[in-house]
Amino acid sequence: MSGTKLVAAPRAVVYGWLALLLLLWSANFIFARFALRELPLALVIGLRYVFAGAFMLPVAWREGAWSWDELPALLSVGLLGLVGNQVLFVIGISMTSVAHAGVITTLSPVLVLLGSAARGHERISRMQITGLLMAASGVVLLQFSRGAGGEATLKGDAVMLLSVFVFAGFNLVAKPLAERAGTVRMNAIAYGAAGLLALPVAAWNLRGGMHASGLAWGGVVYMAAGSSVAGYLIYAYALRHLAASRVSVVVYLQPVLVSLMAIVALGERPGAGFVPACALVLAGVWLVERRS
Repeated sequence: MSGTKLVAAPRAVVYGWLALLLLLWSANFIFARFALRELPLALVIGLRYVFAGAFMLPVAWREGAWSWDELPALLSVGLLGLVGNQVLFVIGISMTSVAHAGVITTLSPVLVLLGSAARGHERISRMQITGLLMAASGVVLLQFSRGAGGEATLKGDAVMLLSVFVFAGFNLVAKPLAERAGTVRMNAIAYGAAGLLALPVAAWNLRGGMHASGLAWGGVVYMAAGSSVAGYLIYAYALRHLAASRVSVVVYLQPVLVSLMAIVALGERPGAGFVPACALVLAGVWLVERRS
């Protein structure tokens, strides 16, 4: 960010934005399914980056001065981590239930801790080991809690878990780079480059979406503008005014809201073991993030 002094915002305002962030990110799962019901997978992925790049790049130029020497690193880290994660997210949610996807994505803090410990940057306490085992047990139980509709699949859950692995790795590698160049700029460059690369793919598959409904097209626009751009900007704003532990409340509440949205909007019916599995994962993540 630029050198302007940051003015503290009222807590009520910050938590209001945080509530909106929870709503935006939770609804992203639903809108992704709306888009994928009618549009080709390649078109959804391609247009998401075309739109996100167009929306995000103008914001990035307001971030102040930076060094062009860091452009190759920003491009490689952003494309491999941020874009790779979201490609896998869209593929995964096309293959499994929204409720399962919502639970699996909460594992990101757990994987970040494991990666940080593997690099020698952090030690894992007994409490955190307990949390890791609880979260892992919850994911295993999740595989035995498939609803009657059969929308959840082991393959889809595995792809969704891989997307979380990629995002956790991105967080570990990108942190020092983002501190120098700015997180908003790094995301904008990644989305802009991905949009340029995806433009031919999107154009090639455009005929497959000619007869899609407005809801499907709205889903693609929402995934770009609502989740990727507005959601991330709110997240960055919240981190400037609240401790990361407070902002992480979104992680704990998102699976619950996503599941409720999936039941209402998509008619999903999670299996009987879904609630205890969700509780195990969330309790495990809470223990992992807790600091003594």
